[in-house]
Amino acid sequence: MNSSIECIPCFIRQAVSAIKKVSDDPSFQEKALRETLTMISQLDYKQSPPASVQKINSFLKKFAGTEDIFFADKKLQNETAVKLAESLSDEIKKADDKLHFAVKLAIAGNIIDLGVKGHVSEKDIKESLYKAINEPLDGDYAEFISKLDQAENILYLADNAGEIIFDRLLLEELKHKNVTFAVRGAPIINDATVEDAEFAEIHEVAKIITNGFDAPGTVYDSCSDEFKEYFTKADIIISKGQGNFESLYGINGPIFFLFKVKCDLVASNSGYPTGSQLLLKNKKLTTA
Repeated sequence: MNSSIECIPCFIRQAVSAIKKVSDDPSFQEKALRETLTMISQLDYKQSPPASVQKINSFLKKFAGTEDIFFADKKLQNETAVKLAESLSDEIKKADDKLHFAVKLAIAGNIIDLGVKGHVSEKDIKESLYKAINEPLDGDYAEFISKLDQAENILYLADNAGEIIFDRLLLEELKHKNVTFAVRGAPIINDATVEDAEFAEIHEVAKIITNGFDAPGTVYDSCSDEFKEYFTKADIIISKGQGNFESLYGINGPIFFLFKVKCDLVASNSGYPTGSQLLLKNKKLTTA
């Protein structure tokens, strides 16, 4: 999925959020923003939004001299999600279709996205989770279940910190012995890294790897050879979050996207309105 002019306000808002977290010095903020705006003006629209954001954030990390600008945010989001997940695990046990319920909760956790919202409160997360319980799940759930039953190897592509706590609930309901859980190769916004996955104890239900790249999505050509091997041998790929949809939709692979539609551009590409909870089959189901 290519970037477009509609992505630019989001790129700028993300940059401003990152700059403000690094320093409250007005002169630093002005210099950082001016240089970032120059970079944004030169971006290639033929690349996906996550690929563009990767370039912007790589520049800002070097400019600021810090590798993980959103470290404190991720820590808080992880801790908040743990508290909320504990209260919802019992709800899953009561559900008639436990897997369906866990899928909806995992998608609801997708609200924990500082790439779209500059701040996400505990109230925001809690409201999203309980709203998700009563909202429909659109897309291709029946086909997902069919593919899941046949799968020998599952690759689960993570999205954000905090959100991965709810991914763990879904992984538990998959009840599959051969799941690989892929996180980002380095810090980028509030996306999950190995440290976040270990905090969520994902290693108890899946093997943790990185995709070898620091984009807020899965930019396949830039990912590591190890990741590509897991991608190729997977019988089903569960892709969490809008960033993974933006970077992977339409490429070869048995991918099912789990995410909440957060902008008009993605709504247009997915065929579902903004706000929809989707479990959407990829256009191409052959292996990459």
